[in-house]
Amino acid sequence: MTVPMPISLEVNGERVDAHVLPRLNLADFLREQLELTGTHVGCEHGVCGACTVRVNDEIVRSCLMLAVQAHGTSVQTIEGFSDSGEVADLQAAFRDRNALQCGYCTPGMLMAAQDLLKQQAEPSRERIREHLSGNYCRCTGYQAIIDAVETTAQARMGRRP
Repeated sequence: MTVPMPISLEVNGERVDAHVLPRLNLADFLREQLELTGTHVGCEHGVCGACTVRVNDEIVRSCLMLAVQAHGTSVQTIEGFSDSGEVADLQAAFRDRNALQCGYCTPGMLMAAQDLLKQQAEPSRERIREHLSGNYCRCTGYQAIIDAVETTAQARMGRRP
């Protein structure tokens, strides 16, 4: 018989104490127990990027991380990014540049794009492509997404896109 294990972590700035089964992945914990459904589950193999979250300031695939591994960490989801306003300009650029359609990949894309823009203020289009290459989108053809990230980078640098 598998016994639930206690975990304690910070999610979007709030302390969370829970009991989870040892095999529960972080994505399912966030979605099912915390009702943070912006973290999407696509491939369950860490390939598509739909489940991307930030753990201790590093982006990770939450479908590949167990919830018990998140014990003692700080986790940020797209809800936390949105509520804090951290990605408001990036979200607006995605909307304005038509970089979202069905929206399934969008939370993971925003998480990865923000990660890149934190690392490099004004990445080249090639660097944007490279950094987002682990996030799949089946609707947009990627060019609009790259345009949105480039536009945001330019605006953050005080340049008019």
